[in-house]
Formats: sequence, C-alpha cells, structure tokens
Amino acid sequence: MFTKVNTCCLQGIDGHLVCVETDVSPGLPGFEVVGLPDATVKEARERVRAAIKNCGYEFPARRLTVNLAPADMKKVGSMFDLPIAAAILLATDQVQAAAENYVLIGELSLAGEIRPVPGVLPLVMGARAAGIENVIVPAENAEEGALCEGLHVFGAATLAEAMAHLEGKTPLPETTADVARLLEDSQMAMGDFAEVKGQENVKRALEIAAAGGHNILIIGSPGSGKSMLAQRLPSILPPMTAAEALEVTRIHSVAGALPPASPLLTVRPFRAPHHSASTVGLTGGGASVRPGEISLAHRGVLFLDELPEFRRDAMEILRQPMEDGTVTVTRAAATHTYPSDFMLVAAMNPCRCGYYGDKTRRCKCTASSIARYVGKISGPLLDRIDIRVEAETVTYSQLSAPPAESSEQIRRRVTRARELQAERLSALGLFCNAQLSKDVEERCDLTPAAACMAKEAFTAMQMSARSYTRVLKVARTIADLDGCAKVQDHHIAEAFRYHLPGDRLDV
Repeated sequence: MFTKVNTCCLQGIDGHLVCVETDVSPGLPGFEVVGLPDATVKEARERVRAAIKNCGYEFPARRLTVNLAPADMKKVGSMFDLPIAAAILLATDQVQAAAENYVLIGELSLAGEIRPVPGVLPLVMGARAAGIENVIVPAENAEEGALCEGLHVFGAATLAEAMAHLEGKTPLPETTADVARLLEDSQMAMGDFAEVKGQENVKRALEIAAAGGHNILIIGSPGSGKSMLAQRLPSILPPMTAAEALEVTRIHSVAGALPPASPLLTVRPFRAPHHSASTVGLTGGGASVRPGEISLAHRGVLFLDELPEFRRDAMEILRQPMEDGTVTVTRAAATHTYPSDFMLVAAMNPCRCGYYGDKTRRCKCTASSIARYVGKISGPLLDRIDIRVEAETVTYSQLSAPPAESSEQIRRRVTRARELQAERLSALGLFCNAQLSKDVEERCDLTPAAACMAKEAFTAMQMSARSYTRVLKVARTIADLDGCAKVQDHHIAEAFRYHLPGDRLDV
C-alpha cells in the first residue's frame, strides 16, 4: 500500500515542504530510505523500527520503501523520524486518518518518545508558506512553533499521542504564543552603565554607536574597562520589534543555540567569539552548513576582544558581511545566504605590552614592534569602523565617584534617535544612519558653519572620501541625539574626534 505524509526540512534558515512517500509491498523484508538522505536520516530506520514496536504497533515484515521528495534536495537532521513512522502506520492500516493537511516534525527515541529538534520555527514557517494549516511538533518545541501565526500547532510527547490525535481519538491541545506579551515581559540585558566608573568619553562614543548602528573600535591599556563597557552595549540598544525577534530566534533555532526555556529571543544578541575562532566559526559552514557567529549576532552585537590577535583571514572575512548585511556560505554540498546585520565592537591594546601612551605604566615595545602590532589590522577593515575611541586608565577619584547615568536613561535617548532615523530613511528602506551608502550628503544636511568646518578638517587631515563619509554619518547621528534637523558645527567637531583617536592608529 502507498501513502504520503508531509514534513519540512531546512535549507539554510528556511523551511521547505518535503513529502514522505511510503510504499509497503510483498517481498523479502527490507527498509530503504531514498531521496538524498544524509547519515542521520538513514539511521532513522532503526529508531523508527524500535519506536513502532515499543508503542504497541506492529512493524511490517515486508518490503518498505520511503522516498523523501523532492529527491534532489539534501535531507539533513532527525526531524524525519516522526513522519516516516506515521507514514508506515498509515500505509499498513494500523492508523486510519487523513494526514494531508498536517506537517509532522520530530525525532523518535527507541521507546517512542518524541524528542526536540533544532530549527522548529523556520520549519513551521515553511509549512505555512506551503499552505498547510496544522503542524505536530515535539512537545518541548511547541511554544517555539506557536510563534508562527496562522497555524494550528500541537505538541506531542510520544508517537502514540501523535497518532491518537490524527485519528481523532485523543486530540492534543493547541499551543499558542503571544509574541507581543513575550517582548513586554522581557528583561533588560545584563549589566548597566551605572556600574561603570569613569570612561565618560567611551560611554558617549558607545551611545552614538548604538544610536546610529555604527561599528566602533575601543583602544586602551589592559584593565581600563574595554570589555566591561562593550558587554553593556546591548543594555542601551533599542528594544527589538516583533519582526526582529522572530528573525533572530529563527537563526538561533537553526544553529541549535536557542535556550530551552526561551521560545523567543527578546534581548538583542551579544556574541563574543575567542580570538582563536576560525573563518568557518565566524561565517558559518561545517558538514550541515550552520550559521556562524556573525549570523548569530544579527540585529545585535559582535564583540571581538583583542582584535589584532585574531587570524588575518578571519578578520578579513568580516569585510563583505559588514557592507552587505548578509553572508553567503558556499560548500560542496550547498550554498546558503544568512543574514548578518550586526554592530561590530572591537577592542585592542595600543601595543603588544599594552601600555603605549599610558600615563601610569611604561611601554616596553619598540616603534617597529608597535607598528607591526597595529599593522595586523588592515586598512580596508578599519575603513568599515566608523568610531574609534580611547579608553584611558581610571583614576582613584573616578572609582570613588557616585553612580553614573543608568543604561535606561541612555537607552531612551538612543531609541528617540533611532525613531528619527527610521522616519527620515524609510523611503530608502533603511532604519539607521550606519546603513547609508549613497545620498549621504543629502541626508546629512549641514549648516553653513558646519560645512565650512568640515571642509577645513577634510583638507587639514588629508582624508579620503570614504573617511569623510564616515564622519558625516557619525555627525548626523550626534545631531539626531540632540534632536536637530540640521548638522551643526559642534556635531561635526565631535564626529571628527572619533575619526582618529590621538596617534594610536596611523592609517
């Protein structure tokens, strides 16, 4: 007998409908799975066989052929266990049900329990795109699947429960989720700027970076607080919208990085890979072509501490994603494009010993050693960093000062500035100043005094056109923080301060 059951598979971060075609025919007992399955899918034969028997059903002693259509699409993962088992039970008349309007997703244990699988949210979205109205997923993934509106999502704990629901004997309760409520109940990111003593210039630079979505480089001696400041940046970023939260959750779900107790990521991601990270670890890839760190940082922050210690090829691989907001991973098995619209926050010492220019410690590095250390960062990569700021050593009087401004206060200013940018740039399909690539001068309207100052500084500093564009975008963000329609001369003056912090980077 022949039957069909619907499921979905992952291609990148998108779900695509797959039809599990099953034929049970007389002949020598056998169980074949075709349709370009990987090793995990082929192993489903033993899991399905044991699960069917241990749930009280009979595994047919006949020839079984399971085809996963379309056959030219690579099938990866264990989410095919449940639909294969259901197709066998339907084909042998052990279960009488109409499963045409259902998508089944889940891994089976040998005892017949349905285990959670990664990527449920994009899989359910793929079912919705295919016009399927009902989805059965593992009980532990039900809340995640319910984030996709317009579907009936049911969570099943065992194979027997899923089959009883299909037959109408014991219907499963529908799982629902309220994305708006989950966002309202979300907690602010850990860490608060009120805890940071001193470093007012770095706090100001981070506020500007957050307001305009600018990349930023913090240079300072060891112990000056570079990492502590960077870790608190998410606490002043604007809250995520529902669309952004679903987008970020989908990426983390595919990567298997979604916290079990959190079906929806409500706080902007903060990723801090170690400097030994490879290019594959940053961009994504591997046997199953999973998202990398720069995609996991989408809509959030990618923090690279000790930037010169990263491998040169790993640093250079960031240039294209920083420009385009996407990264294309090409492997022999597949080519996938992942979103990677992140804020880069990098930190570095001014030299190898870390004390070049420090007021309290003497630097032991030679001029050539300092040049080699700073030279590890290429000019094209630095060209994509809008703000560069120095973190000075904190004094005792600063440590004993009263608490500084809180993250919530800064966040309100940042959110207002982002709202102004979204309104001004909506016609271009952009939402922050850092995304501007053309019509920069038109969108950054300067007063006559500001234009005169910009001309003089451009000539005196012998700037390139790209560097000048960066300064204009930063000045526009500073004006947005002040609520000014036009860029004033003091906005331009502050923006030029972040172009070249002292003599740290001679580029």
